Amino acid sequence: MVEQYSDCDFETLLAKYDYNFKRGDIVKGIVCAYEADGAIVDIGSKSTAFVPAYEVSSDRKAKVEDVLELNTEYEFLITQECDENGKFTLSYKKVHLAHTWAELEKVKEADETIAVVVSQMVKGGVVVDVSGVQGFIPQGQLCARETICNPGDKIEVKILSLDKSQNNLILSNKKVFETNMAETRKNVFAQVEVGQVVKGEVVRITDFGAFVNVGGVDCLLPLSQISWKWVEHPTDLLKVGQEINVEIIDIDHTKQRISLSLKNTEPDPWLKAEEELKEGDIKEGIITRIKPFGAFVEVMPGVEALLPQTALAEYQNKNNCILNAGDKINTQIVKFNPKDKRISLGLPSNEAAVE
Repeated sequence: MVEQYSDCDFETLLAKYDYNFKRGDIVKGIVCAYEADGAIVDIGSKSTAFVPAYEVSSDRKAKVEDVLELNTEYEFLITQECDENGKFTLSYKKVHLAHTWAELEKVKEADETIAVVVSQMVKGGVVVDVSGVQGFIPQGQLCARETICNPGDKIEVKILSLDKSQNNLILSNKKVFETNMAETRKNVFAQVEVGQVVKGEVVRITDFGAFVNVGGVDCLLPLSQISWKWVEHPTDLLKVGQEINVEIIDIDHTKQRISLSLKNTEPDPWLKAEEELKEGDIKEGIITRIKPFGAFVEVMPGVEALLPQTALAEYQNKNNCILNAGDKINTQIVKFNPKDKRISLGLPSNEAAVE
């Protein structure tokens, strides 16, 4: 049985496919035909779209049909909106390259290697192809002097640097990189010592801290060593590319690891606290975080003390309020152990209401 539609129903159905595509949109489309200079793609609009051959692949020698298979769905970028014939102009190459750059960033972040193909020899090194992205391997990072690389050769490489905005990708032969890295580590470990303050660059940030490059070696700056103040996440104070002075607090020659401290380059606030605070003092502080067992209160810049849950609950009940991080509260120092950097708080008999 053939289903019948009224004019109204037909307009409603048609509206479902009347997509408001515009330039810059990423759309999915199915390759439905080839033309001499490109491919016809169905993107679900009222008319088809066209992918010019030069927007199919970075390889000018590649055939359209070898890259875009018939009746197969791909992602495309709309580069031009409807022309006088109602056709959109698409690019597959730009979407593919965007995905490639994203994958390269992941590879560099994970410090992994990738296989590349030499495309041409140039002055000072070679140009390689990485899924459509051109990379450069300087002669000094290429291979041993007695080894010759030719177009078509495959090489395992490490990413030295990448800049998508500048379309810049610098690589190093894995073997050369490892040899250079081993020599660099040897030199660095021979020169550093615990207690030394050095300059480094933040190269990677994780939930548990940051990695800082010192003389070519990535060293760990733990979260607890970033600041005397409470730090929720390293990105609160650090960013990739930032240069900082850090103190070397541990060197493990066996595991080839160096641990750093940023807070040790600043005065220890607990030394000042030892001079100014004593048990029985009433201090106004700022709540930095609340845990099931109580609230941490900053009673001096960089000095946190613990207000137990029982005292916290008592304060909230008396003042008919709910305390949050950032609130001010009057507390009394019950126990003070500067050696272990611990302060226990209680409530003064006439505590003030929260501000």
